Amino acid sequence: MSEPIPLSPITIKFHGLFDYDLLYATVVDWAKNYGYMWHEKTYKHKVPSPLGAEQELDWDIEKKVTEYIKYTIRFKVHIFDLTEIEVDQNGKKKNLANGRLYIKINGIIEADYENIFGSSKFAKFLGKWYLRLWAKNFENYYVDGLWYRMWNLQALLKKVLDMQTKKYAYKNYLGEG
Repeated sequence: MSEPIPLSPITIKFHGLFDYDLLYATVVDWAKNYGYMWHEKTYKHKVPSPLGAEQELDWDIEKKVTEYIKYTIRFKVHIFDLTEIEVDQNGKKKNLANGRLYIKINGIIEADYENIFGSSKFAKFLGKWYLRLWAKNFENYYVDGLWYRMWNLQALLKKVLDMQTKKYAYKNYLGEG
């Protein structure tokens, strides 16, 4: 089993009103639509102060791309001064969250995650040789693939938070729409 390859993190910082349920559902739906398994690893809710509550969430979404390659996208969500506000939207009452939101998205690629090559010295040597043999294809196809999926997800979250325009640069890069 080779060492996991981390990609540079992508962050989102937001302050204001947002739909907490929609943000949560967006990540879960994105994971389901692209064949990822979603796990909520940590949920911490700290006792509210006069400014509001504090929440820490850790989510992992994983996909076995091949029998040799696995993608993992990790989310660290930290919300400060979280309060609920009821707003009137087109005559209907809706609960929105108000607070400071910090989201960090990390991508990790694992090669030989099922330990296909085994654990002997010779098997590990073969595994490293195999990875080096097709390193260029690995970089171009798998690393870039996960990188642009992370940017796609970041743009989708910014859209939900109403932080940017409705279009983004990498939407059709992978041919997934």
